[in-house]
Amino acid sequence: MTPSRPKTPVSSDLRLARWLAMVLGVLLLTTVLVVQSAQAQTLSPKIARDLQSVLTATTTPKINWAKDVNGVRYVKVLIVSGSDDAELTALRSAVMSAGGSIYYRYSSVLALAAMLPASKVATIASRTDVQSISPNRLMTRSASTIEAVTGTAAVRTTGTTNYNGITGVTGKGIGIAVLDSGISWQHAEFLDDGGASRVRESISFTKAGDAVRAGVTDWKAGIDVSGVLYPGSPTMTTYLGILQNGFAPKADRYGHGSHVAAVAAGRGAYQAVDTTGIAPNANLFDVRVLDDNGYGQLSDVLAGIDWVIYYGKFKNIRIINLSLGADSTESYQTDPLARAVRSAVAQGIVVVVAGGNFGLNAAGKQAYGTISSPGHEPSVITVGALNMKGTTSRTDDVVANFSSRGPTRGSLVDANGVRQYDNLLKPDLVAPGNKIISALGEDTVAAGGAWNVLATRYAALAQVSGVSQAQDKALMQLSGTSVAAPVVSGAVALMLEANNGLTPGLVKAILQYTAQTLPNANLVQQGAGALNIDGAVRLAGAIRNDMAQRIAAGGTIAAGESLLWWSGATLPAPTSVINGQAVPWGRLVFVGGNRVVTGEALFKQWQPAFDPRLLWARGSVKKMTVRYWPNTNNVYPMAVLSSPAANTALLTPGVVTLGELAGTSSMVGKTGVFLPSATLSSWLSSGKTLSQGLVLSEGLVLSEGLVLSEGLVLSEGLVLSEGLVLSEGLVLSEGLVLSEAGTTNPTNKREANVTGEP
Repeated sequence: MTPSRPKTPVSSDLRLARWLAMVLGVLLLTTVLVVQSAQAQTLSPKIARDLQSVLTATTTPKINWAKDVNGVRYVKVLIVSGSDDAELTALRSAVMSAGGSIYYRYSSVLALAAMLPASKVATIASRTDVQSISPNRLMTRSASTIEAVTGTAAVRTTGTTNYNGITGVTGKGIGIAVLDSGISWQHAEFLDDGGASRVRESISFTKAGDAVRAGVTDWKAGIDVSGVLYPGSPTMTTYLGILQNGFAPKADRYGHGSHVAAVAAGRGAYQAVDTTGIAPNANLFDVRVLDDNGYGQLSDVLAGIDWVIYYGKFKNIRIINLSLGADSTESYQTDPLARAVRSAVAQGIVVVVAGGNFGLNAAGKQAYGTISSPGHEPSVITVGALNMKGTTSRTDDVVANFSSRGPTRGSLVDANGVRQYDNLLKPDLVAPGNKIISALGEDTVAAGGAWNVLATRYAALAQVSGVSQAQDKALMQLSGTSVAAPVVSGAVALMLEANNGLTPGLVKAILQYTAQTLPNANLVQQGAGALNIDGAVRLAGAIRNDMAQRIAAGGTIAAGESLLWWSGATLPAPTSVINGQAVPWGRLVFVGGNRVVTGEALFKQWQPAFDPRLLWARGSVKKMTVRYWPNTNNVYPMAVLSSPAANTALLTPGVVTLGELAGTSSMVGKTGVFLPSATLSSWLSSGKTLSQGLVLSEGLVLSEGLVLSEGLVLSEGLVLSEGLVLSEGLVLSEGLVLSEAGTTNPTNKREANVTGEP
């Protein structure tokens, strides 16, 4: 038997040492918990989640909006206010007291572009006059074939006169502001009948919401230039002088903006491949917000929207095209870009945005909940992409694989600490966006000038069969929702020429009502259906043309007031003939963000929901009020404020509702949000209607294990074609994915194969 080892006596000193160690351990643990608790307190629900991660990171990430200066972490942010102080006097003072700087105060959204010490962000967020704080995110671009397939050719004819007396429409006199990488104004696509450019103005807002363009030292505290930036001030005059691009020869070094602008309003009949855009007589306004590599800042886009709002009424800018997007996870209620475009809509400007190019996930499966910002904003027209299969027939058209799907997944934390997702129906409709041939903007007007960055980097884009790539006449092809959006912008220009009294809400409703539902595509893939310009222009021309002007004058229009020219007038038959094929209208209209309605009453009677000063989303209705700069005769907006709207009927009794989407949404069962749009449309023909109103369930549940994106939507990205996808999102990767070859991208192993289409 082995004897046991005798126990060693524990000295009192050792016992004391152990006790002290235990106490110190408890104190250390308590200190850690206190630090973690204090850190958790900085994660206010008012602070965007991508900003939160940077504030709590051990080291400062290498991103455009965060930097260490003299050992102190600073972040560039957009501070959105919910107060009624249009000048944000108290908030500006607080930012300066916190050791920050202010670079810009916006009119499109009640917000400041500012720099703050990271340690002070939570302090500013705790203020009652602060609604949200977002990082200054990167933005990136997300009888021609288009004329034929969209029905545009039908409205070019001179034999048909609509109720407004319009004979043929080309967008003449309507202004489209293209917020993008610039427009090569000298290109043949943009010339008018006399050979002059239809690009009426060129202004660059790259770095506009930053210290560099404000004329001060970057990343320096204690600067506030917002107090002297107002219409007519010497500082604003100087500032705008700096921003003027002056029709520089290198107006679009990147090449995306020129292509987008030509799709909307180009003239391409000068060579064999006719690339004429939708509205070839429209005026274009080049508002540059993306740099020579196709990237920009959120603050720059907001500044560009401000400019359009300031001067739009003088220049007849009726449309903003945003073929770009941000990786925002925020709800439309707080997202700065969503709020800015909402302000533009509130002042009668139609805003058309790309839905995003994230319809497939890394495994090559359909990805729902991938609509990017500002496509998640209810008041804008969010466009998905259509694959025309290389033909002018509409019978083979399908939703492009890459086109982002709804519902929207932006979110916020409510008063009870529960995260609430928007879950709004998007996109609104789809339009041609695959392998679209249009202008190749050149880098310089000098003899033998170089092609743009895109065409130089990816020569395949400029390999267009049967095209002479002469200087200022060259063509290239692009794909993506960023190309589909300007197709709709051009369509809106035609509609506004036919009827300049349409409100943004009426424009969207007409586009949706006349769209063609595609077989086997559901509400969150195709929205209301495929763009039908013939139907949209004819229906627009049947409605009286003074509604927008009455609202702009501050008038109130009674619900149910006639929208027809005279008693007994009728609306066009809900069918178009395009390329000899009958195209029935889908007659589905989204209202309130999550409801689908129909019926001729929508366009025979005034619906308060069409008032651009009202924002109806789910159970909330807000009223927008414009506050103008003092002593400007109510010309220059200072801010757009919102407040709960008074109780009012939003739709008249004659509007038909289409049942409620209750309970589970099943992709296999094709119910809920996965219900094919064509099924809904067929119910109208059969006379089948339900009584509750088609509502996207508040508690959306998805079966079959389908997981929606948590709202993390990358920036617009760039798709070269269905089978050739260029990843240009948040990670700035440049790898190609060639799906037909079945190979994995060797330069970016995180990319998976993407199933393409011919």
